[in-house]
Order: sequence, then C-alpha cells, then structure tokens
Amino acid sequence: MKRFIILFCTVLASTVLCSAAMSSSRVRLEARFLTDKMAYELKLSKAQYNDVYEINYDFIANIGSLMDNVLRGEEWALNRYYDCLDIRNDDLHWVLNRSQYGHFIQAAHFFRPVYVSGGRWNFRIYLTYTNHKHFYYPCPPHYKTYCGAHARPRHNHVSYYKGRYHHAFYAGNFRIRDGKHYHSSRRSDFGSIRLRPGSSKAPDWKAPSRPKPKPEKAPVKVIRPKKDKDKAPAHRPSREPSRKEQNDRASSNSIRKRA
Repeated sequence: MKRFIILFCTVLASTVLCSAAMSSSRVRLEARFLTDKMAYELKLSKAQYNDVYEINYDFIANIGSLMDNVLRGEEWALNRYYDCLDIRNDDLHWVLNRSQYGHFIQAAHFFRPVYVSGGRWNFRIYLTYTNHKHFYYPCPPHYKTYCGAHARPRHNHVSYYKGRYHHAFYAGNFRIRDGKHYHSSRRSDFGSIRLRPGSSKAPDWKAPSRPKPKPEKAPVKVIRPKKDKDKAPAHRPSREPSRKEQNDRASSNSIRKRA
C-alpha cells in the first residue's frame, strides 16, 4: 500500500502537461531527459547519443502541436501522432544496432513514450525515472543550437541517418501505424480518450480567399444650387467717377462755355 501511494504521488508530481505552444527550451529538456535514459540503458556511443537526441527533439517538437487535438478526441490528430512516432522509430532504426533496437522495442517508455491519463498527456519515462533533475551524461554538444536541421522535411522526406552506421540493423517489424498492433497500442496509450464522430479527416487549413475589389465607378459631378449671394446682380451698380475724370469733365465743360 505504501509503495502504491508513493508511486501515485510520483506520477501526480511528474505529470507533464504540454500545450501546443511548447517552447524550444522545453522541447530540448524533454528530449535530453529521454535521450539520457536511452543512452544509459542501451549503452549508446557518443555519436549515437548525439543522433538520438536530434531524433527525439524532432519527434517532441512535431507532436507538441498535435496533442491538444488528441486530447479533444480528434482521430486525425491521433493517427498523425502515430505517423510521427513511426518516423521517429524508423530514424532510430538506422542509428541503433540490432541488439539495442530489440531492447528499445521491449521498453514501452522508449518505444511508445507518450500516454494519456486524467485528461493530460505525459511521458512514460517519468514513471520509471522519478528524479527529473538527474542526468547520467552531459548535454549533447549541439543541445542549444539544434533546431530540426536533420528532420525529414528538410531532406526530401528521407531519413538523414540512413547510411551513417554500418553495424547490423534490426530486421523485424517496428511500425505501429500500419501494423496489426495499432489498435491495441492506441488502447494502451490513449484508451481514456473518446474519439469524436466524423473526426478522421483533418480540417482544411486553406487560407481564406481575398475579397474581389469592387469595380471603380466614374466620379459623379455634384451640382450644388447657387445661393442668392452667389448670384450675379441683374444690373451692375453705377461706379463713381474718379477725381481725374471729374477734373477732365470740368475742364471740357469750361472750354465749351468759352467757345
């Protein structure tokens, strides 16, 4: 009973509530913690450690924007999550040797790292490793600089890690999305989620079309009625003669009288 209480408190304390807006620092921290424990259990080499960190980083960064929709019961988001998981596990297939990958598949906290409980999604690794501040190895050299440069969309959707290692690879089936264990894995990982009817198709995120510009109209000339004060007077008022004109008239009159 005491052990159960301790485990329950640990799970409660280690719950990782993640949102679509997961920061880069949070992605790095989660990727490092998961990679550190994989390196400890699978005995990774230095090169493998660096590559596994990149793969885990890309996976966590990709699912961060999906999990809110998964929690809402959107089936398309759940299917896309397993697509991301298969890509991650396929990349790891080209990094780990046959023995390491066999161990990897048997460890659910590595092979299927995410689950839902109590309306929240969490990483299984925290159920096994309860001290979140303990790391067996230092940060990868590119811990603060890697931002998805080796993700598949940047390499024509082909694994960047294919051909980098020349050891024996795992030859069994490891895909979940198109395998016979897909539905059982879904029940184990997300069994508490009730899928929404008709949610298997992802929404269409097309940008809204711009409204068409209205045809330009010729400017209408506005004729304003003239006010009375603006109207020209019917008869111009008489103008008073200037002084020069008066003098000229007086001179001409005097000349006429003399004549």
